[in-house]
Amino acid sequence: MALPGTITLNRWWLGCWLWGWLSIACADDGFPASEITLVVPFGTGGATNVLFRDIAEYAQDYLDTPIVTVNMAGSGATRGSQFVKNALPDGHTLLGSHQTIDLSYFAGLAAYSHHAFSPIALLTRTVNIPATYTGHDAKRASDIAMLVKEQPGKLSFGVIPSSTDHFFWLHFFRQANIPLEAVEIIHYPDTGSQVEALLAHEIDFSMLNLPSAGRLFEAGALTPLGVAGEQRLASLPTVPTLREQGIDLVNTTNRGLFAPPGTPVTVLARLAEAFGQAIQNPELASRIEKAHGSLVDYRPLDDYARYLDDQYTVLQSLTEEIAFSR
Repeated sequence: MALPGTITLNRWWLGCWLWGWLSIACADDGFPASEITLVVPFGTGGATNVLFRDIAEYAQDYLDTPIVTVNMAGSGATRGSQFVKNALPDGHTLLGSHQTIDLSYFAGLAAYSHHAFSPIALLTRTVNIPATYTGHDAKRASDIAMLVKEQPGKLSFGVIPSSTDHFFWLHFFRQANIPLEAVEIIHYPDTGSQVEALLAHEIDFSMLNLPSAGRLFEAGALTPLGVAGEQRLASLPTVPTLREQGIDLVNTTNRGLFAPPGTPVTVLARLAEAFGQAIQNPELASRIEKAHGSLVDYRPLDDYARYLDDQYTVLQSLTEEIAFSR
């Protein structure tokens, strides 16, 4: 038997549910209503900038509106992510980023993790490459440990503080049995400035990839020392993986899209669909794989949220093991 007022209460909840649903639907009416700003929290010389600009060029056709990619570097990539986190949750301001969101949080640089955003979709995973300048004594990644032992405190490694390359090198040192106190870590604001320093022989090593250094590898200006992937890259068939060199390390930078918290689900779905269609374009997919040394790995909405949560747990464990707060 129903309690007095149950029908009225149920109608009230139903009305609230319908009002909420209609609010979301209305928020999506005519979306997008203007151009979309895609914030890349790094400078122009890195793989994140190259990949997102390339993908956005295709995605805007499916959204039938311009996507303006804006570089907003600074504060270990937190300047750009903070800007998006605080933006209106209407789908017109997006963040293109990767594990740095959580790595900055673990390092104490940011007060928030990926949980502060609405995930849209994972798009690519880029295989990372330890590199040096041409003519350096290191010819393979496996040479680095011996060179550090011969020259303790002398060899320098460029990193963006609290970013994926910083994490890469700390993980590399552990797997290659290189004491952290035996190397010099030099901070740079972005990948482009690291490449310039490497070309000028101001540092010995940097973690790069095909989007950021492919042409320099091809021109012989920089030397790839190994591939941090499960297998060799088609564009670098003679460069062995780190595992082939006895270093048990696979490392990719996993790039996806984020929206401000509270962005309507229908808007997120529309964005995920458009970017999903973009990376399935045969021409773009081929360029992502062959020119950018990346894997297309499309995981929209809840699937991406689960992936981020799983990666968060793994990264948290590793950052504790390798003292990532340095």
